[in-house]
Amino acid sequence: MKIWVDADACPTIIKDILYRAAERTEILLTLVANQPLRYPPSRWIKSIQVPSGFDVADDEIVKRVEVGDLVITSDIPLAAEVVEKQGLALNPRGELYTLSNIRARLNIRDFMDTMRASGINTGGPPPISQSERKSFADELDKVLTQYKNSLK
Repeated sequence: MKIWVDADACPTIIKDILYRAAERTEILLTLVANQPLRYPPSRWIKSIQVPSGFDVADDEIVKRVEVGDLVITSDIPLAAEVVEKQGLALNPRGELYTLSNIRARLNIRDFMDTMRASGINTGGPPPISQSERKSFADELDKVLTQYKNSLK
């Protein structure tokens, strides 16, 4: 397993949780972004800088993700592609995307895009709450523990 992070939009507090998890579990964490990133020195953390452009980071992640890898993203279409490739996708609010819930999430996203295109202000997502940070950390720990247990 490797952990891939759609890092351009990933909140700092979530990255901090991921850095600690990578160190603790000794699982490679790769940040993918279209800008240089700062992260703690570690043999378990690296970054890939991609050119600027629409979905360039997403495309790089999809190209590299393998069966069983974990991708951290709030991008629903990216999550859908990861799930189709038999990877795991977890959003920064702690929701694990699966084959059973990803279609519904895509439908909601498409509906909201349609509303925004028609001029309705739907607002952005609220800041990540303390309970969502805990949900993310708990779900991440669950996924990583299941992976580690599968190696035994």
